[in-house]
Parts: sequence; structure tokens; C-alpha cells
Amino acid sequence: MSSVVVVTGSAGLIGSESVRHFAGLGMDVVGIDNDMRQYFFGADGSTRWNLDRLVKEVGNRYTHESIDIRDRDGIDALLARYGKNIGLVIHAAAQPSHDWAAKEPFTDFDVNAGGTLNMLEAVRRHAPAAPFIFTSTNKVYGDTPNRLPLVELPTRYELPEDHEFHDGITEQMSIDQTLHSVFGASKVAADVMVQEYGRYFDMPTAIFRGGTLTGPGHSAAELHGFLAYVMRCVMEQRTYHIYGYKGKMVRDAIHSHDLVTAFEAFHKAPRVAEVYNMGGGRYSNCSHIEAFQIASEITGLEAKTDYVDQARTGDHQWWISSTARFEEHYPDWKLTYDVPAILREMYEANQDVWKPTA
Repeated sequence: MSSVVVVTGSAGLIGSESVRHFAGLGMDVVGIDNDMRQYFFGADGSTRWNLDRLVKEVGNRYTHESIDIRDRDGIDALLARYGKNIGLVIHAAAQPSHDWAAKEPFTDFDVNAGGTLNMLEAVRRHAPAAPFIFTSTNKVYGDTPNRLPLVELPTRYELPEDHEFHDGITEQMSIDQTLHSVFGASKVAADVMVQEYGRYFDMPTAIFRGGTLTGPGHSAAELHGFLAYVMRCVMEQRTYHIYGYKGKMVRDAIHSHDLVTAFEAFHKAPRVAEVYNMGGGRYSNCSHIEAFQIASEITGLEAKTDYVDQARTGDHQWWISSTARFEEHYPDWKLTYDVPAILREMYEANQDVWKPTA
């Protein structure tokens, strides 16, 4: 049986969770990560700490490769080395910020779209039967969610109960005729290519379109890592800048553990060219205002925020995912973390790290 799992972005939030999970199932994991997140977001964003912890925890089940996914020959040579022993590929490496993408569009596209194509083609050449899982984003839907008929409540925006997407936005939402942001466009290119390799080459591929993916493994930075950065700011008494929508914009949040158990379900029973919206749904969601209220209750510290009355380009005013399609295909899978549980775990995991500066 093929027993090697290849994970890109292996020192990041989803990558490291995947490494631990599949190594724990007795599989050997090859991780690809060159800490480009530090280039994107500076010292706050570096994943070096997570890699060091990963190597210590997982031991000889884990092999690290510091390859840039834009290095086509390097990726091909690595996949050729393991060949048919590869039983699963999880492609989680990306440039993840729509703010950052506008500064360096070539870098963003080369990483997100070009890097994904490099992975797909190497897998097709050397391990075509291996399920290929891609972490996409709800930004492929662009600004379309912002056209929903939202109602303003005291702490959040909300959809009327009789709206078709009240229980969560499904994969039926169009990705066309909308402003995506440069980041959203590069992820659309990657997303569609993963679908195409599934359909055209009959490869088992799955696209997971996530929103707020979170957990204690997040290298929290201002431009990426919403819940982790909320908790970091409250614990360190940093000022958090809220951009637009009165702080009432809603996000659903899925813990990295719950996402990776979904990957495991797909790995056990793969399908071809599947697309899944994946998030916390109605079980796990909050507005920015609500997130700060919960973080303050957990820490006993007052949140320091300031408000900028200008929403960021490409930001969603309201996003709650419908996981109904995935649950229909994999009925044994369940969410286990809600927002308060996620924030409490972050608090407990970082008490020695995130402290107020003098």
C-alpha cells in the first residue's frame, strides 16, 4: 500500500496539522516548505518555530524539503524520487493574503497558480493514483457574497432566515462577473486547474474552499490569521485595526484539526474533481465585535481596537460556508470546535509567548 504523504506548506497551519495527523496514522510524511511566509509577512509570519516543533514531535516519520514550489524541476525530481509510494498529496502552500498580492502580482500568481500546476503535473507524471487535495479559498467567489441582502444586528450582519444561503453559502454561487482581488484571481486559476486535472486526466482531486482556517499552529500576522491575530492582540495588548463594516462582518471559522479529518475522509474514499465549501458553518462563526468579546472574556483583558471606515478590497461582509455537500458525501465527518473553543485553545497554547510588551 502507498504510504507516503506529500504535504506542501508543511510548516504552516494546515500543513503542520496534516503532518501530525497522517504521521499519527502511521504514514511517512514528506514536507515541502521554504518559509516564504516570512517573506510575505515579516518575522510575525515566519513558520520556523512551527517547523522546529514539528520535527521534534513527529521524529523520523517526517522528512523536510526546503523547496520552493515555483521550482518546477525541483518539485518534479522530488515526486519522481517517491513515485508510486505516494498515497496522498496535500497542497497547502500559498501566498494567502489579498492585500499582499496587489503589491507583487507576479510573485502571487507564480506561487499560487504556477506552484499548483507544478504540483499537479509532477503528481500526474509520477503518482497519478494518489488523491490530490488542494486548499482553495472562498475568495474564488469574489465580491458576490457582498450582494446578499444582509440585515444589520447589534453585533453582526445576518441573512434573513428564508434566504437560500441562510444555513451557509453553497458551491452553487457563481465565481463570475465579480471583483476577486489579485489573490482571489490567482487562487481561481489554481482551483480550476485542480478540477481540470481531475476531469481531463481522471485523477482523484478535491478542492476545499476555506474561509477562516484557524488553530494554535497559526503564525498570526495582521494581514493573515484573523482569529489568531485577535487573540494575539488582546494578549499582547496590541491595537487591532478593524477595517470597515462597523466591525460586524461575519466569518465562519474551522479548526485545522476539523479540516484535516475532512482530508482523511476524502483520502479513504476519493472522488474525481470534487469542490467543497469548507468552514465552521452555522456551528462556528462570529463577527469581529463578537470575537473580541469572547477573547476578552477568556483573557480577562480589554481589547484595544481602532476603527478604519474603509473596508479592504475583496473583503467579505458576511461569509458562512455550507458544508452540506461534503457531509452528504462523507456523513461520518463532524465539526468538533466552535469559535470559543478555538480562541480558548489559542490562549492556552500561547500564554508563554504572547505577553504584553512594556
